[in-house]
Amino acid sequence: MINEIILQLFERYGYLIFFLAFSLGPFGVPVPNEVTLLTGGFLSSKGILNPWIIYCAILLGFLTAITIAFFAGRLFGETVKARLQNNRYFKKAENLLNKYGDVAMCLGLLVPVARYLVPVFVGVNGVSFKRFALISYTSALVWTSVLFAFGRLMGRQISNFIGAIDPKLLMLALIIVVCALIITRRAHRSCPNYECSEGN
Repeated sequence: MINEIILQLFERYGYLIFFLAFSLGPFGVPVPNEVTLLTGGFLSSKGILNPWIIYCAILLGFLTAITIAFFAGRLFGETVKARLQNNRYFKKAENLLNKYGDVAMCLGLLVPVARYLVPVFVGVNGVSFKRFALISYTSALVWTSVLFAFGRLMGRQISNFIGAIDPKLLMLALIIVVCALIITRRAHRSCPNYECSEGN
């Protein structure tokens, strides 16, 4: 019954769900992009979602997110930089860009959270949109297509594995993972620099 409801939700709203999961990434959506991509590939391999439409929804969502991040950096510049200067992910993005230059726009996509902060820092530093789009959009296309294709190819094996698990157990595990992600996210927000653990 629960499985049928979930499938119906995905069939009806699946494309929008995946678009929002990526486009809202910078605004605190706790689901890792890698998991979302693999899930999209898996669902398309089972015929639940159209592979071309779901991939386009994912890619468009991600491009929307990094483009907004870029223009936020461009428009608000030093204000954004001053506000995020103590954020460890922003520092990581800054170090990547300073050390590797344009290559950082590619490497940044491989680092969770930092993939949304690298475009901000690129915008802050006055990089042209044409240069940003050429490098970042191409990298995004490669990164998303590889993981999505992997999810599709592994769909059958994943399906066999999941089929051997009790659905109630699977649902419980999913709830635990989502709760853990949300709690971790909130903990990082309250103690972004591990100040709580250091007793400051």
